[in-house]
Amino acid sequence: MKEKTQVADIDRSMYDFRYSEDDAYKVDEGLTPAIVEQISKEKNDPEWMHDFRLKSLEIYNQIPVPNWGPSIEGLDMDNIVTYVRPKDNKMQNDWNNVPTDIKDTFEKLGIPQAERKSLAGVGAQYDSELVYHNVKDSVAEKGVVYTDIESALHGPYADMIKDHFMKLVPPTDHKFAALHGAVWSGGSFVYVPKGVHLDFPLQSYFRLNAKGAGQFEHTLIIVDDDAYLHFIEGCSAPKYNVANLHAGCVELYVGKNATLRYSTIENWSKNMYNLNTKRAKVEEGGKVEWISGSFGSHVSYLYPESVLAGKGSRSEFTSVTFAGKGQNLDTGCKVVHAAPDTSSYVNTRSISKDGGISTFRSAVVISEKAAGSKSSVSCQSLMLDDISRSDTIPAMDIRTSDADVGHEAKIGRISDEVVFYLMSRGMSEEDARALIVSGFADNVGKELPLEYAVEMNNLIQLEMKGAIG
Repeated sequence: MKEKTQVADIDRSMYDFRYSEDDAYKVDEGLTPAIVEQISKEKNDPEWMHDFRLKSLEIYNQIPVPNWGPSIEGLDMDNIVTYVRPKDNKMQNDWNNVPTDIKDTFEKLGIPQAERKSLAGVGAQYDSELVYHNVKDSVAEKGVVYTDIESALHGPYADMIKDHFMKLVPPTDHKFAALHGAVWSGGSFVYVPKGVHLDFPLQSYFRLNAKGAGQFEHTLIIVDDDAYLHFIEGCSAPKYNVANLHAGCVELYVGKNATLRYSTIENWSKNMYNLNTKRAKVEEGGKVEWISGSFGSHVSYLYPESVLAGKGSRSEFTSVTFAGKGQNLDTGCKVVHAAPDTSSYVNTRSISKDGGISTFRSAVVISEKAAGSKSSVSCQSLMLDDISRSDTIPAMDIRTSDADVGHEAKIGRISDEVVFYLMSRGMSEEDARALIVSGFADNVGKELPLEYAVEMNNLIQLEMKGAIG
């Protein structure tokens, strides 16, 4: 069979299919107090959340647009619809009751096949609303709470949410955190009780179907002392010729001697502005592990942050970023060592191709209270041609002499000699280059759950053959 190598030849229907929006309710384009009021009414917010939204909007209007990263001039909030939902938007816990077109969307993406195989629970969000949520009885019997955050706002965990919601990422943090606080919709709430270890992951999948819309889900996870959780997040969207926006927020609370692994593959379409904020707070002896793959979006600002607040707490961050034609992906991470004997490890790979721009931006802060702390940062970049770009912008702020800090950065290109060697063994040039890139990104693939590692390798193969976007 003749190998497909052209964009027109390759079926990207796994991600690029879309459904009619005729059966959707949406607010007007733009961002006004009336629109925020309308969203709050749709969500049946408690009074404190209603007031929080309006205050966030005030803050949004006061904070300037960031001027230090990639340009977002193409993003005009006057043209963005901040809330879209299916008219039949009642959340289901029986997959058979989900509306057909939405169900077809997630079936094509592999949800809920993955749930049936290996997951302890699944949440699926379509545009601004969760449409499906289910957790295994054996998990619920352990006292684990996994539900949509809006339902939880009116249940027995309402006070817990109020105590934690946007405390790690306050609206004053930056302009798009304030935007999120004003118009957030959907997302998940997870609480793992003390001492509970989940053997299988929980997963949320976010799908943005609407043209010219934004998605603003909020994920709040609390892993109590001595507990363990692996949480997986996936997201995608079809490609349109207008800007879409993703400005979600993730807040992770890791208790004493607890461990939380947070894995995500972001495969947004290349008209997406991905301005996501993720932050974790880790208590004494606790550990947070970030596993991240960024393949989509036109522009990304994405820097998961770990605040090591307790003695002996740890953070590990492993990521791969792939920037192709028309993409400017500004990614990295931040670690704040705020207690003694804390440690952090950062290991990233970035790949740029066809004029894509990949920037690694990191910050390691070791406070005067963090004596005996250690941090190691390793970032490697691979450029596949002479029109792409890769930059490394590390920052280190060390406030104690009793610290061990290391940083290593490498930027290079694929060796013509290696490509020639592989071609001499019968490979096509494209396959040779794809094999080299897959090997370069292998350290991240090993950390991902199997189905996501397969997806990541498939995305690399498609990118190397000029398929995506």
